[in-house]
Amino acid sequence: MPQLSTSAILIRRIDYGDYDLILTLFSLTHGKMSVIAKSAKKSSRRFAGVLELFSEMDAVISTGRGLPVLQEASLKNPFARIRALPSSLAYASYWAELIQDWMEAQVAQAELYRLLRYVLGELDQERVPAAVLSIVFQMRFLRLSGHSPNLECCVGCRWEMAAIRPGAIGVDVAKGGIACPACCSAVDDVQYLSKGTIKQLLWVSGGDLGRAGRMKFSPQAIDESLEFLERFVPHHLGRQPRSLRVLRQLRGDGLKAEGGRGKGGGGKAEGGRWKAEGGGWKSEG
Repeated sequence: MPQLSTSAILIRRIDYGDYDLILTLFSLTHGKMSVIAKSAKKSSRRFAGVLELFSEMDAVISTGRGLPVLQEASLKNPFARIRALPSSLAYASYWAELIQDWMEAQVAQAELYRLLRYVLGELDQERVPAAVLSIVFQMRFLRLSGHSPNLECCVGCRWEMAAIRPGAIGVDVAKGGIACPACCSAVDDVQYLSKGTIKQLLWVSGGDLGRAGRMKFSPQAIDESLEFLERFVPHHLGRQPRSLRVLRQLRGDGLKAEGGRGKGGGGKAEGGRWKAEGGGWKSEG
């Protein structure tokens, strides 16, 4: 039976029967893959500590007829702190859900793999605010998936962004980008973006990933960017990710910002309203 070896990040796990697990791996060499880990729940030694959500591993997978089988897995990066904080878990779940729902199976996406590994690592170490990481991830994810928003000129009349007066740059989500005052007059529920925010969004969508993650966003820029991206992404995905609903609830109702990190930057969960389960979320009340 043919085998392949690859680095992979576990983005989803589902119980299968009494002992097995169905896993979705996002791999460096083969993109998104569904595999079965046989007897993973029965044996405490075979995959000990490896098959936790968002862990990075070196995997050996047997391929052939039927579902590929995870034969071996060794832990590279556990990213354990992500699973200990509800806000971090919600952000990571949102990013993973976008990959799960939007990326074609068995198609290598090495740049997206490095992006996911980067944001998970920074989230785990708390070196960069979670909200900023989410802005960077979403902008780059949109570019890599071919859905970059048009932030350089009006999507209606093609008027360049630099020529539109400050404070009047609206967003036409349906048409995929910014709109001048005349063209956004017919848009329902218009959101406006400052020129500074637009320039930052354009900058973080490409270039050096580490430098993009270190960019300083003002509280206004964070709020504008998150509101824009969390409307734009679901619209073009075609549905509202469940993890995004949970993230918004945690960020707005169940989290208190700590350490001046701003919206989505940290905090503690209150009320125990949600529980992560297999890459998704389950309400507990």
